[in-house]
Amino acid sequence: MIPVTSLRPLPDAADFVRAHTRLAPASPGFLTEVRLHLADRVFELWEETESASGGDEAPPPFWAQAWAGGLALARYVLDHPETVAGRRVLDLASGSGLVAVAAMRAGATTVAVSEIDPLALDALSLNADANGVTLGPSLGDVLDCDPTPEADVVLVGDAFYERTMATRVLAFLRRAQERGATALVGDPGRTYLPRTEFDALATYAVPVQRELEDAETKQTTVWKLAGAHPTLTPAAVAGA
Repeated sequence: MIPVTSLRPLPDAADFVRAHTRLAPASPGFLTEVRLHLADRVFELWEETESASGGDEAPPPFWAQAWAGGLALARYVLDHPETVAGRRVLDLASGSGLVAVAAMRAGATTVAVSEIDPLALDALSLNADANGVTLGPSLGDVLDCDPTPEADVVLVGDAFYERTMATRVLAFLRRAQERGATALVGDPGRTYLPRTEFDALATYAVPVQRELEDAETKQTTVWKLAGAHPTLTPAAVAGA
């Protein structure tokens, strides 16, 4: 994760999000039930974010795109509402809030979101309003904490793109599982997803931006964390 505490807060963050995005279906033809504030040119937006925040360490605007893993997981949750209906959900690395909104639309009792980018939290709030849902508490980086017992389901969309992040996410999911939670992950074949730790639930051909993924579609799988593994080490993640 990229630390963001040293960056200058944007005084009109919500206006910044509105000015640099358009409100549109998350994925025309694949997932239209959720609308998001999306950017057509993410790299240009990243430059604008760095300029506005007064530094060159601003995190990428992950919140301005509907990523393949999140789209697949949101699609699965909407198609299988029993996954979250009447349950308390934690959405890790929430980004745009796509998965969190889908969980609320599918009948979750509450959805807490975890996100370290303050600008993402503003985008997430706007997206929740645009979809007529109310999300639960906004949490920061929880990966080194013990999961709260209030989370019945932990959802993770597209977070296994970097070794350290993947190791921390997997460890957190194991701790959540030990407390009785179900953990679901949407992943389009990222390098650091340890597939032997998961059971596949569904696979989708998800439309994506060629600029970001070098492809028109990504085969994206929704995974469920399997039963406890005898050992959990960074090497297990790296060898996925």
